[in-house]
Amino acid sequence: MLSRAFTKPRRSIKDGGGGEQSKSGGSIHEYEDMVVGFTDDLPLVSCTHGSGGGVQMTMKEVLRSSVGVMGESRLGMTEKVVLSKGQMFAVKRFRKVIVGKSDFGRRVERLAQVSRKCEYLVPITAYLYAKRIKFVLCHYYPMGTLAELLAGGRKHGHTALNWNQRLNIIVHIAQAIGFIHTESTPPKDRSNMQMNVHGNIKSSNVMLNVDFSASLSDYGFAQLAENVEVFDFTWQQKPPPQQPIENIYIYREELCQKSDIYNFGIILFDILGGSWLSTSSRKCILEKKEEIRDGKIEFFEFFVEGKERKRALEILDMALACTNRLAEARPSIDQILLFLGDVISF
Repeated sequence: MLSRAFTKPRRSIKDGGGGEQSKSGGSIHEYEDMVVGFTDDLPLVSCTHGSGGGVQMTMKEVLRSSVGVMGESRLGMTEKVVLSKGQMFAVKRFRKVIVGKSDFGRRVERLAQVSRKCEYLVPITAYLYAKRIKFVLCHYYPMGTLAELLAGGRKHGHTALNWNQRLNIIVHIAQAIGFIHTESTPPKDRSNMQMNVHGNIKSSNVMLNVDFSASLSDYGFAQLAENVEVFDFTWQQKPPPQQPIENIYIYREELCQKSDIYNFGIILFDILGGSWLSTSSRKCILEKKEEIRDGKIEFFEFFVEGKERKRALEILDMALACTNRLAEARPSIDQILLFLGDVISF
């Protein structure tokens, strides 16, 4: 169910609250040999000082506690780590960092500090910068990612999420982006980062809790590591079979808020009708919009009717606006939050 905070009309739902190259590909277990025989095991740098105590662990402990790959991206690999005390974390290991050790540390510390202020951003726990491996330790979410959940449902031919759950996830992602886009860099900040941009918004970076609340991960990581392009498709091309929507349509341009908005629009398409989009394009959606609206074409991959269907169609319109090829024509996150407030109170 939606929160009571979203019941009043016209209410915005904005939340208040050059480096060295590492190896790429394969499991993090590849790196176990690096620490065998080390007389001085490297400790991780904690990012949780002043907020209930920091974690204390070493590189060797983390590398040997990995239990499986959670996913790969252009920035690197994510693995699940289960420590001897039962603590679980997600390890984000970068393929190639773009800053030196001191800048890397300052940037991660700054990102961790900001992330702790918003409940819709994944907290950063610790980090490590060694000669041949650089990673960040983050909070682990048992339900995994939005991308995995949606893909799993499509694979088995059933609806993974109902409409209210999807709408709540949309709201939480928008709130996370809204928080980020209002961030500013203090004059004396030495991190040299653009704090008001996420830089890598996609459904595999949306983490889900057991109650299906959502948190956005990888905030600022695009300013830590090089983005290695794997796919080079456009909206005008049909995707190859079984490729995730985000890998096909993710928008890459200069690091800016309008890019975040575009990629938020891609997530909306994926949430609304990702299976339909796998054989179509944004241009096709525009051409068929009236037929979708009239029910002649079934676009949504979940059951929805009446007032809820009208809300879903409004979100589809917003997705089309967010993915406009002209950056200046895309809405701001403030406009999106206000629009979502209207949709929910409709």
